Parts: sequence; structure tokens; C-alpha cells
Amino acid sequence: GSLALKDNYAHSDAFVVRQIRRAGGIILGKSHLTEWANFMSDHMTNGYSSYGGQVMNPYGPGVFDVGGSSSGSGAGVAAGFAPVALGTETSGSILSPCSQNSVVGIKPTVGLVSRSGIVPISYSQDTAGPVAASVEDAAILLTVIQGYDPDDPATALAPGYPDYRNDLVAGGLKSRRLGVPRRRYLDDTDGEECALMEQALSMMSDLGVDIVDPADIDTAEENWTYDVLLYEFSGALNAYLCEWTSQGPKTLQEVIEFNNAHSQEMLRYGQSILMEAYSTRGRLTDRRYLLGRQNDLLWSRNRGIDKTLATHNLDALLFVGSSGADIAARAGYPSVSVPLGYTPVGKPVGLTFTAGAFQESLLIQMAFAWEQATKFRKPPVVV
Repeated sequence: GSLALKDNYAHSDAFVVRQIRRAGGIILGKSHLTEWANFMSDHMTNGYSSYGGQVMNPYGPGVFDVGGSSSGSGAGVAAGFAPVALGTETSGSILSPCSQNSVVGIKPTVGLVSRSGIVPISYSQDTAGPVAASVEDAAILLTVIQGYDPDDPATALAPGYPDYRNDLVAGGLKSRRLGVPRRRYLDDTDGEECALMEQALSMMSDLGVDIVDPADIDTAEENWTYDVLLYEFSGALNAYLCEWTSQGPKTLQEVIEFNNAHSQEMLRYGQSILMEAYSTRGRLTDRRYLLGRQNDLLWSRNRGIDKTLATHNLDALLFVGSSGADIAARAGYPSVSVPLGYTPVGKPVGLTFTAGAFQESLLIQMAFAWEQATKFRKPPVVV
């Protein structure tokens, strides 16, 4: 959390919280996330905020990266503080902490879960999703929080709202065709994590999976930018602060001014991203924004994930950890992260399944089958 909003209380629950309460869920507390969803500074540490300090990875406090920006969600569930938690993702913020903390994370298709009441970065990429110790628990939570919300127009895109518990069946991997993007993805992965992936591919073959390796993404090395996020953040944050906060800053400019006035507490890592976003003035008619959005959709969908899936007749793509999170986020497509194992020094590593829009059922089937076949997750020793 940010000290700029220390004494702020929203006037009502976010849509996802209302869904949980309506289903009989009990809200135990709030998890500690990276400040401003790690969109404040280009070198902020995952899990840090001016209000709460630093979140630690329970598998190696101070040793292993906790991931982010939904750091406390991943670490808290891993440590057993709660059976499930909510995370939010613009690019990697669910998949990263889930992979780093050996828990399950579902990053839904943009539009399946409402964003109303959630601090935003991007209309195009933001989503909320489940964090859990098992695929079953994650599937239950996703079933609860999905739904149409008139306050979030993106939710009109969802074709339906399945009960994902029906996808917790045996044989979810048998006869699936899964692709392995190597260029820029697996080829750039740490050696120990890459070794775990190679073992996983062998195990999947034994489970009846048809592995297509490599299944490279043609646009992997395009000149990607973050222009869309910079432009959308300014206007989206202003709207959120005006509608949902009871006191404190009401605009991005006022947030920056507050940080400057309290620099000792607020600017440990600076605020370079906030200032760059403010410089755009949120003008969504600027050529820079329009070109960025056009390229994001073209490279991530048409010439990216969609083309790769179609060319090789694939059900999904496989990535180590959150290495494929960015291209899926730009496309607005779903991913599920499940435990892959641990490096020799005990660092958790995740395996991510990514598919096309609104293919959550397919992903949950495969993730559940993998989880049940491997049982890789081991709870951390918490003292």
C-alpha cells in the first residue's frame, strides 16, 4: 500500500469482494502488495511498499524473490495464512508471485472478472484472479468471482460463466497438443529452471501429451513498448481516486506531489514510472498510444499467440514461471501457473499454461491433471 492512501477507506466493496461475500466467503484481511502494482518505479523491489515494508518469500526470506506485484497474496497463501487470496495482474502480477511461492494462480481472460473497485493500471490488460494452494481451490474461487458487472464494460465480452469445479477431472492432459516457445522464452531461462522444464516435458509425454518443441512465437523479438500502460494509467487512476477514495490525493499529479512532499518515506526507489505516465496526460488520441495499442494486439494475438496455436494445431503453450506473462497480458488471454518443482537450493519454480481467450476451463483441466500427477508442491517451513 501507499502512504498516500493510508487513511483511505473505499465507500463500498469491489465487485469481486461482493461476489465472495455473497457466496458465503469470509474476508480474513488484506494482503500486502507491491506499491501501485509495481508501476511506480522501474527498479522497485517486488513486494515493497512505503506503507507496509517488504514482503518475504516463505521458502527463503531475504534469499528468494517473492515475486509481484500480488506479493502478499502469493506469500500468504504459501505460508498457510489463508486457503485462497485475490491477486491482480496487468502483466505477470499473479503469475510471478504464484510461481515464486509454489502456489496456483489463475490469470483470467480480460472481461471474465470485473475490475470495478480495484486500483487500475490499464483498461486493456488489468484483471483480478485467484491465488490458492491447489488447482481445486483456485477453480472454486474463480467460479465465485466471475460475472457480469455493468460498472465494467469489458465483462460484456464473456461468453458465459462455467462452474470450473466440473473441470477437475482425471485425464485432462491426455492427447493434448502443447507447444514450447523457446526463442526468447525457454532459451533465455535460468539453467536450473530450464532443467526442471526439460524434466516436465518428458513427464508430460508419459502422460499422453503431444509436445511440439519448439513452437516459437514469430513476434517474440519485436520492439515491444509499455506505451499503452503509461497512457491508460493516468486517466484510469484519476477516475479511481475520484470515485473510490474517501480522502487523500484525487489525481496522479497529486500522488506525485504527495510523494515529493514526503520523499524520505515515499521515494526509496523513486517514482520514475508515475512521472512518465503523468507526462502522457492520458491522451488516448495520441499517435504514440494508438500505435502502441495496435502493435500490442497485432503482435500478441494475430501474429503471436493465435498464429502459434493455429500453425501447430495446439491446445496451449507452456512457459517456465512468468516468462510468457507479458505476451498473454497484452493479448488479454488467460494463463494458469502451477508448481513445477524446486531448484537444488530450494527456490520454487512454476509452470504456466497459456491459451486463447476464455479458455479457462481447458487450462484448469490441464493444470489439475499436472498437479495430480506430480504433487510437486511442498509447504514451506514457517517459524
